[in-house]
Amino acid sequence: MAANTTRRWIAALLTVAVLAVVLWQLYEPAPAPLSPEPVTGVPAEQTGPADAEPEDAVSELLPALESLQRIDLDQAPARRNLDLQHWVTEQGARVYFMPASELPMLDVQVLFAAGASRDGDQPGLAMLTNGMLNEGTGSKDAGAIAAAFEQLGARFTNSSHRDMALVGLRTLTEQDKLDPALALFSEVMSRPSFPEDAFERLRNQLLASQRLRLQRPGALASEAFWADLYPQHPYGSLPEGTAESLTGISIADLEQFHRRFYSAGNAVIALVGDIDRAGAERIAQRLANALPQGPAAESTPAPEPITSSHRHIEFNGQQTHVLVGQHGISRHDPDYVALYVGNQILGGSGFGSRLMEEIRETRGLSYSVSSNLIPMQATGPFMISMQTRADQVDQALEVIHASLDRFISEGPTEAELVRTRRQISGEFPLSTANNAAIVGQLGVIGFYGLPLNHLQLFLDQVQALTTEDIRQAFARHFDPERRLVVTVGPAALAVPQPEEQLDEEVQSEEDALSVPATAAEPTP
Repeated sequence: MAANTTRRWIAALLTVAVLAVVLWQLYEPAPAPLSPEPVTGVPAEQTGPADAEPEDAVSELLPALESLQRIDLDQAPARRNLDLQHWVTEQGARVYFMPASELPMLDVQVLFAAGASRDGDQPGLAMLTNGMLNEGTGSKDAGAIAAAFEQLGARFTNSSHRDMALVGLRTLTEQDKLDPALALFSEVMSRPSFPEDAFERLRNQLLASQRLRLQRPGALASEAFWADLYPQHPYGSLPEGTAESLTGISIADLEQFHRRFYSAGNAVIALVGDIDRAGAERIAQRLANALPQGPAAESTPAPEPITSSHRHIEFNGQQTHVLVGQHGISRHDPDYVALYVGNQILGGSGFGSRLMEEIRETRGLSYSVSSNLIPMQATGPFMISMQTRADQVDQALEVIHASLDRFISEGPTEAELVRTRRQISGEFPLSTANNAAIVGQLGVIGFYGLPLNHLQLFLDQVQALTTEDIRQAFARHFDPERRLVVTVGPAALAVPQPEEQLDEEVQSEEDALSVPATAAEPTP
């Protein structure tokens, strides 16, 4: 009896796998289709006779898998055909929509130019406002809101960053689920009550986070880097706020911020799911009607150029955190693709990148080193980050500067470009692999005002790039005389740190060094 049960389950699992492949092909006209959601709810009784041997079940399924032998790994996967659509509501909300009938679900993302760059002289205001959205409305407290979403099988998300604030909804499209989920989502997004007890709790959490930052050298390095790179600019303030600014923020400030920046004219609405164009228009209009009425926020100003500097912050520890960087580009810059690909070659692709080979493999100066290009609404940063022993900081900085200067003057090799182009093309299908990924891409396209065919253009431009294009782009944007260095660590180190311990420290500080400037920004 037990053996038969085991056989049923093995056969069931194999059948599910094949069904997934079949559905994958049926729902997508392109040869390399969207990765589907897991197929669930298939009972074992439907998989075949109870006395079937596992070997027999496998042999029956093998013909469906023979095509795997003919896959050309050197050929980029076919691109998914995306039916992207765009319009503007009566209130000025920009809407981006893609129908996706494969699953009875709808993903909604609403983006506002309401990130930390709108804080003014009250750092932390944007994060507090966004964090309070699901803490209560006029008719529901936080518990009732969470319970209602759960009962509907829906999920609410929210987050705040430097450029933007986001709210999101994933719901089933059955009418008895869709309508109440949208009603609740609209209420939470547009009519928060900002209850005082929740406000004090959230503020205390941010204050506690501030105290914790003082004990994390990676966080101190990141904070100093942004402050020095963007003096007297909205990007330079700390999104989490300071102890002084947080204690000075009131509920009235949150209410005013919400009215101004969570307005219909300041919103981008992205919709992906099992609805048609008419249904999408009704939903978008419904959301726009619920929001406060107001215009789009002004664009973030460009930062002033800086000159080279080196700031060192004393911190008692065995490692020194190193950040090297300068102003990069805005999301609209025509050199975006060239700099994106160049950054992947230089240090953005992990093992095999230029910096990893020079810093780790050749000289053993650090367990890990990486470079990061963060295009934003205004000019975002370019940064190189690593950790090393205090007595090796000068040597590590020499290698970083020399590697960057050489890349600017010579550009990448043809072999590096070919390898990186293949890597980007191979990974790109993940950016449209499911509805959640697509709605994120639509949000980015809408928020930054990119062309509707941006994803297609990106891949085309990657394929057309030359090594000289990358060299010239780096030379145009990265002046060695405007390079910023921040180090956080001891003045000297007596005893070298074992690599195993360094590995653990790198992992613990990784989040602090990657600042979520545009969390909605997927690759590309």
